[in-house]
Amino acid sequence: MSHTPPPAQSANAEGSHLAPGLKQRHVTMLSIAGVIGAGLFVGSGHAIAAAGPAVILSYIAAGTLVVLVMRMLGEMAVASPDTGSFSTYANRAIGQWAGFSIGWLYWWFWVLVIPLEAIAAAAILNTWFPGIETWVFALAITALLTVSNLFSVAKYGEFEFWFALSKVIAIMAFIVLAAVALVGGLPGREVQGFIATMNTNGGFAPNGYGPVLGALLTTMFSFMGTEIVTIAAAESKNPAQQIARATNSVIWRIGIFYIVSIFMVVSIVPWNDAQLSVVGSYQRALELLQIPYAKMIVDIVVLVAVASCLNSAIYTASRMLFSLAKRGDAPKGLKATTVSNVPRKAVLASTAIGFLTTGINYFAPENVFAFLLATSGAVALLVYLVIAVSQLRMRKLLIAGGHELGFKMWLYPWLTWLVIIFITGALALMLTLPKHTGEVASTAVLAIVIVATGIYTQRRSKRVAWSQDTVVTER
Repeated sequence: MSHTPPPAQSANAEGSHLAPGLKQRHVTMLSIAGVIGAGLFVGSGHAIAAAGPAVILSYIAAGTLVVLVMRMLGEMAVASPDTGSFSTYANRAIGQWAGFSIGWLYWWFWVLVIPLEAIAAAAILNTWFPGIETWVFALAITALLTVSNLFSVAKYGEFEFWFALSKVIAIMAFIVLAAVALVGGLPGREVQGFIATMNTNGGFAPNGYGPVLGALLTTMFSFMGTEIVTIAAAESKNPAQQIARATNSVIWRIGIFYIVSIFMVVSIVPWNDAQLSVVGSYQRALELLQIPYAKMIVDIVVLVAVASCLNSAIYTASRMLFSLAKRGDAPKGLKATTVSNVPRKAVLASTAIGFLTTGINYFAPENVFAFLLATSGAVALLVYLVIAVSQLRMRKLLIAGGHELGFKMWLYPWLTWLVIIFITGALALMLTLPKHTGEVASTAVLAIVIVATGIYTQRRSKRVAWSQDTVVTER
């Protein structure tokens, strides 16, 4: 992707270029806190309740997988930064159908995140202002963040910088507080610790290791968003440097924000605590530590987290849609950008679906929205699988094209193949788990439909190109 500034445009002109509007601090904070969402604060409670202390294995496995996938994606993104990220690389390495398919699947995932986060935010706001309907809050917060994404990428970056900073401060404060409690630094509020809590409540894996694998899907959903930095960095100065820096830091980010903080929760809250999956893991931990206003504190943090995720969902969905349009895999009008280099039509198209699905949640039968959510259940694993397959083939293409790979995947191709085998096995095993069969099957059906459409589109493009070449030759 070219980062040369586009030609000057008149106030009413439309172009098809993005510009480096994100500052270094924006990309840095996005890379640090982009992985912290409501799934960590709320969803982790369900994972712990299902798997017990062994949920740590789910987070370690998911975290290791994300580190390896980000390394692979980083290799491709540093060599060739592009706002389409892995969708563009799949297009080049596997075929147009692959880039088309994974791009639309990824767009669908983030379009569904919009109502999911808006609903979560609305529920919190409704507890503070019960006189206002939750659907009003959901639509209002979506509209507000849509507007912020319409002005310039710098607006998105500034919103996300402060959202991200707030999340980082909250997580670090929780870790410090929990550590103090574990060493007996909070008089009258002593906790047992990881070993004692585990031994007195059924052991390390009280429900067996099946739920540990099942929790992997929950943890993968929580980690989804790490890759956004490779999309956002394409709209910054020195994108290759920003991507390399963010990819190198992913190990400690996941280690601290997820594995350490979840370890602290499990050390404080028994996995079979009746309130764990009701109020969320962090709120329950604070309640057991007798922290005043625990619910209010966590509600504020979760509100910031879901607003951040919603903000990023709008940004990410619009940029993927813009990239698809640039490559001819979406209506060409969606590649238009404003004088501020914002793909406004792509933003509005993405949020329009977000508004529609939000309405479906409140005004349609409950099972309709549940089905829509199920179709995105395993998208994270499919995205990571495509990244691995793309990197397996892309390195040869990059070297053949004269690129010097200053940033490389470790132990290529063995670790890449290991990731491919692990993801394929995990998806197959999840099909056998009743709790996750519906999600994996629904995602598979959606993927088959989109892949079939992508293959048809690729063949149609080839026929059109062949026809044009024939006409030119005859002339």
